[in-house]
Amino acid sequence: MKNDTASSIWKVIGASSVGTMIEWYDFYIFGMLAKTISVQFFPEGNTTAALLSTLAIFAAGFIVRPFGALVFGRLGDLIGRKYTFLLTLVLMGGSTFLIGLVPGYKSIGIAAPLLVLLLRLLQGLALGGEYGGAATYVAEHAPTHRRGFFTSWIQTTATLGLFVALGVIMLVKMNMPDEQFNTEWGGWRYPFWFSILLVVVSIYIRMKMHESPLFAKLKSEGKTSANPLRESFRNKANFKMVLLALFGAVMGQGVVWYTGQFYAQSFLETKCTLEFEQSRTLMLWAIAFATPFFLFFGWLSDKIGRKWIMMLGMLLGILTYRPIFGYFLETTQAITKNAEAKISGITEEYTETSTGERIRTHTTVYSLADGSGFREVQRDTLDTGGAVKAAGPVIVAEKHLSSSQYWKFAGLVFLLILYVTMVYGPIAAFLVEIFPTKIRYTSMSLPYHIGNGVFGGLVPFIGLLLTTSFPGDPLVGLWYPIGVAALCLVIGVIYLNNRIDKNVED
Repeated sequence: MKNDTASSIWKVIGASSVGTMIEWYDFYIFGMLAKTISVQFFPEGNTTAALLSTLAIFAAGFIVRPFGALVFGRLGDLIGRKYTFLLTLVLMGGSTFLIGLVPGYKSIGIAAPLLVLLLRLLQGLALGGEYGGAATYVAEHAPTHRRGFFTSWIQTTATLGLFVALGVIMLVKMNMPDEQFNTEWGGWRYPFWFSILLVVVSIYIRMKMHESPLFAKLKSEGKTSANPLRESFRNKANFKMVLLALFGAVMGQGVVWYTGQFYAQSFLETKCTLEFEQSRTLMLWAIAFATPFFLFFGWLSDKIGRKWIMMLGMLLGILTYRPIFGYFLETTQAITKNAEAKISGITEEYTETSTGERIRTHTTVYSLADGSGFREVQRDTLDTGGAVKAAGPVIVAEKHLSSSQYWKFAGLVFLLILYVTMVYGPIAAFLVEIFPTKIRYTSMSLPYHIGNGVFGGLVPFIGLLLTTSFPGDPLVGLWYPIGVAALCLVIGVIYLNNRIDKNVED
């Protein structure tokens, strides 16, 4: 009998985790391809404005997540966990696939970004209902003394979804030239189309799942909530726990999560101008080595409680973000300033404009003895006779780290993601344990998705906005996650309990 129970919980974890990972994959490939998407869905002429607009659409998907939490959380507490997050999976997969079918701005004009925004909002609504359902479903199957460990498997799915998204994008990009990848109907669309296959597999798996035993028991006894929204937010004691969960834990967890895994990649690509392959692969290495720590800290939280593990993760981020990101910046800046850099290659490419003029792209590759290097690019406009009509500025297109620099960067990104595992690994068990079964889906989903979707999801956008507004300090964007994490740390230390609630069935 014991073996049957163990087998059952692992089936529950597997079915829940695969579907949730696929939803995160769908949600994050947009962010991973933000730079390319900004070119396809917005007019040419201002790359910074286009990227900001793309990140704003990316952030919109996060902002709408709390509304998805209310809609699907209510459904989950009324009709059950299984069918609700089956519905969110279909909605997410369909929206992702359709983003891959939207024509570019050159084909349909302003309709392109508007359609993408609409689909992005549908993604956010779906994800708002997915996580709470999956975490609740696993927790309601798990034995009380191992709830932190078993729910931590769900916590790995967000990072694994990011890992799969990076891997698929890298696989596609490395098997075709940049020109083919970045065209309107190029390879950047393949990861969106691929998601439909993943969703079909996950739907098949989830159709075979049974309802949560705790919810099924409540339903058979006629004790389910008639109005989960009212009971969650008009009940003074429960609403107090919603606010405490948000401002004492999830808000800080959200900014730590997105700083370690999204802002870090954006910073390496836009501020440090690392080449595409290095910026992606060092993230892959860091994620691969850090992911097991979600399980470790979930397991540890069953032994010592959830609170102090989460608080320590926030504190480490507050203290080390600026030194770590400062090291990234100083190291990459030193590469271009090194007087020993030698020219190792020069290429020129020509493209024609509609007016008959030609654009000459002059690329110079510099190399250093330690294996690092960089590329400088100058684009000049030539008249019909071949003379230079307008000389473009010389810009550093991308930098390449030496082997030792590369692994130092990977180690530091690993540290950033380790903080993520500390705040994120125990939080599902923490949220499940503070709310009663009949309104748990609704009550835990809202603070989670406000903390992650709003406070966390805005990290890349606000970070870029701050650095654009205050160009004198490339690290100014970090003050947003540091400030939010610091506020959450103070509230959490003072007001959160470190108990492990054994009586999750109430």
